[in-house]
Amino acid sequence: MIAIIDYGAGNLRSVVNAFEAIGSQPLVTNHPGDLAEASAIVLPGVGAFGDGMECLRRLGFIEALTEEVMEKKKPYLGICLGMQFLGRQSFEHGTNAGLGWLPGSVQRIVTGDQKFHVPHIGWNDVRLERRSPLFDGLPLEPVFYFVHSFHLVLEDEEKEAVTSTCWHGVTITASVQKDHIFGVQFHPEKSQESGLKLLENFVKLL
Repeated sequence: MIAIIDYGAGNLRSVVNAFEAIGSQPLVTNHPGDLAEASAIVLPGVGAFGDGMECLRRLGFIEALTEEVMEKKKPYLGICLGMQFLGRQSFEHGTNAGLGWLPGSVQRIVTGDQKFHVPHIGWNDVRLERRSPLFDGLPLEPVFYFVHSFHLVLEDEEKEAVTSTCWHGVTITASVQKDHIFGVQFHPEKSQESGLKLLENFVKLL
């Protein structure tokens, strides 16, 4: 069973629909105790980093995620804000602490070129930087859909966790993997066939 965490940060229907389209029946939950029964955990989200972390904390998900993902090693997929939470901190609207599972910070996209608008919204080629099972069966430069103004910047000691990047006036971390922990900045649930294939690959890990 795949648990999709509902902590009030964005519409989960498109994520659920995408998993159902590949034959999975995920459980959408706002109860941390449900994670103990899950085989894998998906954390989507849009909106402000600090507000999202506060919602997770208030609902009791921080401790549950630490136990199920970090201690029990259950596969985790963070989507958009769910990937940004992996960092130590975010500089969106002040400084806010993240889960700290990866050494890095969430910073505003600064392109230096007016033709690259922020927020970064729309389709973008993604360059695979190293092999990850999420991208099995996909082309070397798949196209995914992005909606974000901030991005996760990893520190040098963990740069190998970057599995793909994209260019939007600056190099943006498009996906990461550290062992059983995965994150994607783009929205696979809005990325048609490539997105469904990526989610299917995640399910195959279970």
